[in-house]
Amino acid sequence: MVIKKGKFTIEGLENVQINIGKVTSSDKDDEPQGPTPAPEIHKLRDWDMRLLKRYEPVYSPICDMCCYCTYGKCDLTGNKEGACGINMEAQQAREAMLRTLTGAAAHAGHGRHLLNHLIKRFGADHPIDVGPSNIKAPLTQTIMGIEPETIGDFVPVLDYVEEQITQLLATTHIGQEGSAIDFESKALHAGMVDHLGMEVSDIIQISCLDMPKSQADAPLAEMGMGLIDSTKPVLLCIGHNVAAVTYIMDYMEEHDLFDKIELAGVCCTAHDMTRVNPKAKVVGSLSKQLKYIRSGIPDLIIVDEQCIRADMMQETSKLHIPVIATNDKVMYGLPDRSNDDIDDIISDLVSGDQPGVVMFDYEKVGELAPKLVMKMAPIRKEEGITALPSDDEFRKLASSCTQCGACVISCPQGLEIDIAMEAAAGGDLTLFEELHDKCIGCGRCEFECPKDIPILNVIEKAAQKVIREEKGKVRTGRGQVGDPEIREEGVNLVLGTTPGIVAIIGCPNYPDGSRDVYEIAEEMLQRSYIVVTSGCSAMDIGMFKDDEGKTLYERYGGGFLKGNLLNTGSCVSNAHITATTIKVAAIFARRDISGNFEEIADYVMNRIGAVGLAWGGFTQKALSIGTGCNRLGIPVVLGPHGPKYRRAYPGKPYDKDKWNILDARDGSVHNVEPAPEHLLISAENKAEVMPLLAKLCFRPGDNNLGRMIKLTHYIELSEKYLGVLPDDWHIYVRSEADLPLAKREELLKILEEEHGWKIDWDKKKILEGPARKVDVSFQPTTVPRLCKGAGE
Repeated sequence: MVIKKGKFTIEGLENVQINIGKVTSSDKDDEPQGPTPAPEIHKLRDWDMRLLKRYEPVYSPICDMCCYCTYGKCDLTGNKEGACGINMEAQQAREAMLRTLTGAAAHAGHGRHLLNHLIKRFGADHPIDVGPSNIKAPLTQTIMGIEPETIGDFVPVLDYVEEQITQLLATTHIGQEGSAIDFESKALHAGMVDHLGMEVSDIIQISCLDMPKSQADAPLAEMGMGLIDSTKPVLLCIGHNVAAVTYIMDYMEEHDLFDKIELAGVCCTAHDMTRVNPKAKVVGSLSKQLKYIRSGIPDLIIVDEQCIRADMMQETSKLHIPVIATNDKVMYGLPDRSNDDIDDIISDLVSGDQPGVVMFDYEKVGELAPKLVMKMAPIRKEEGITALPSDDEFRKLASSCTQCGACVISCPQGLEIDIAMEAAAGGDLTLFEELHDKCIGCGRCEFECPKDIPILNVIEKAAQKVIREEKGKVRTGRGQVGDPEIREEGVNLVLGTTPGIVAIIGCPNYPDGSRDVYEIAEEMLQRSYIVVTSGCSAMDIGMFKDDEGKTLYERYGGGFLKGNLLNTGSCVSNAHITATTIKVAAIFARRDISGNFEEIADYVMNRIGAVGLAWGGFTQKALSIGTGCNRLGIPVVLGPHGPKYRRAYPGKPYDKDKWNILDARDGSVHNVEPAPEHLLISAENKAEVMPLLAKLCFRPGDNNLGRMIKLTHYIELSEKYLGVLPDDWHIYVRSEADLPLAKREELLKILEEEHGWKIDWDKKKILEGPARKVDVSFQPTTVPRLCKGAGE
């Protein structure tokens, strides 16, 4: 063989074919590889079973029937089985797994679309750049065992994600899995690959579209229905995939149109628009979508994928708002005009001959959208097109309400619309102004109204004063937490002196309006928790201000430090929240993370006080995100709508055999407090969730100071919001050093008198607890493993 300048010839051989695959550098060949790189469904099953033995699934069926095949529908109540042999428990587990899988597929599909597009636009060799980090893709490295350097390196990662989704989907077919516990293991697997798909999506767009890179002081973006200047042409973008919108922003920048056109977004596309160009504006979260369309203010709507109303064309056609669909997941039966002349398309849309078009040529979208909106705006504004009633129509509609209560029954929030309608008929709009924030804009009330009152329109008409004042700010998505931030804060998290990370994520289906997430965030920030947020919740947190007119984003820093508020970005940026816990294990605890998911998850569960809050969980994606957190050992709290996901993972604090762990230093078994007590649980209201968040940040590895800090917050939050000392505070006490200083003597007395503890009052020292001697020396310094039983 002769090799010259990278080429070779083979002398003396014929009919020889040599295939060279991808060439990789050898500088990382010696890095340790864990036991489960790119795990198949069964590879992490043992870890899942340990989780599920401690946190036994509980089901809340919203349907007692199975309608999967033509044998059915089958009644599964009592001890009945379906015709295929499946029982109620397995069917509910299958449903929960399928919803988790649907969410994972949505993010994976988003990632594949972006990856293909960005490789075509920038090339597969475009380098990954997430900011000051050596660990650039923590989830990818932990799950896949590889360290990507270019966006092309993510191709096999998404190949793996898609393969796993296919294999998991296959298990839902009739005659496949029949065990509830194995459906749960598969759901956890789906949640894990969801986080992997999200990480790919956000890293590649951060790297290619020049979004903030681990930037604590990312710029602030304006937000709110009231800040959009409706005298200008208004171009509204809705969805989760910013690929097409970037061309619109480029065109507007090149032609100096940002002062002439209002470019605004709803949902996660809005997040990512401002990450690319802070000149874009955010209308708000998912709950604003139908409200804003009905206002008639948008002159053109661009849609991509996810969280877009299925009745978009019905709503926009009534108001002569053209729609451009830019993604094949949402096409609404519209014609594909990708190959047509831009002027011809504009003519057809302006005239109303076509209500919208599909457009996959993003270069054309970039030119078409600004030109079209500037043509549409004067026509629509001259006609004053809106779905909102006039003052006279409003009074007639309010007076026609019979207070039958059908709207209240149909409302997911049970809002007292009938009472507000009666007050409005008498000229009092205050109840409707309050309902504006609490209403999630679903429109279900209108379908149930026997008088055909357009209730959503009435609410928004009555709330015009509130809407005009609806102006806030959100810090644009910062992306990952950088390695230097982990080095600075990691020790405080692991030892518990930073009381915990509270991740407020998910949709706006809140039980009592968006002010709840603002107040929850503010309370935890004041108590020095690190608050991380993303998606719709991140927007809603920025809608409220203090007495000085400042939002939380203006009052608190955006770095990974206690008492700071971090917005990672859109839904796919949730991956950076779980990735942060992996970075703590790798950087602070020096764990080998490559292909080593189980050990890292075990470390996270026992050492890192993090809890997720999906207070307004609505979509399947919210469930898949939460389930992915669960597999990594992070507990998640859902709002009161959480049981509609059909399944929870509560703990049993009274069953001591479930709370044994190994100290890897010497193999000894320790019976510890239930920490974290639950893995997936719902709370009914803000008062209930506040102390629960603090409690779920307890970890077996907390030191005395950390435990004292966490106990202080848990007790204070319970007394503040529930008016009582929590009934289980004592089980988190190992020694008198754990007790809050201000209450130490009072709590020692309660331990002795009510719980049977032995106290040396001369030294104010705990001698012994009622069930076991308090082990004050146990502080795991390596990997504590969840243990199946005390004898193992």
